[in-house]
Amino acid sequence: EVQLVESGGGLVQAGGSLRLSCAASGFTFDDHAIGWFRQAPGKEREGVSYISSSDGSTLYASSVKGRFTISSDNAKNTVYLQMNSLRPEDTAVYYCARQQSQRRLWASWSRRYEYDYWGQRTQVTVSS
Repeated sequence: EVQLVESGGGLVQAGGSLRLSCAASGFTFDDHAIGWFRQAPGKEREGVSYISSSDGSTLYASSVKGRFTISSDNAKNTVYLQMNSLRPEDTAVYYCARQQSQRRLWASWSRRYEYDYWGQRTQVTVSS
């Protein structure tokens, strides 16, 4: 059974940092890229970051570029999202998701239809 389990969310003051983890199981981790998404109250779910399984390359939403860093530890089947310089507008529930296909994504990395399994989410709250 494919499982993705997020952890690391919490409450932090603006300017602070958090590191989210996405622990994967039930599939060959090296075969599938992972994306991070978030959804704020009353807003659509949006792509935050993506890490390719084929070459480890990364992509970011413009709103988080330079502040967030995605990485992968294949030995632990875990993807991380290091979030620095957090802002109140980063407040959301965060999800990790497994890319359905094994091809490297480019423009469509932030599209939900590219992903077939989702974690249960973790809450991030940034106070001003």
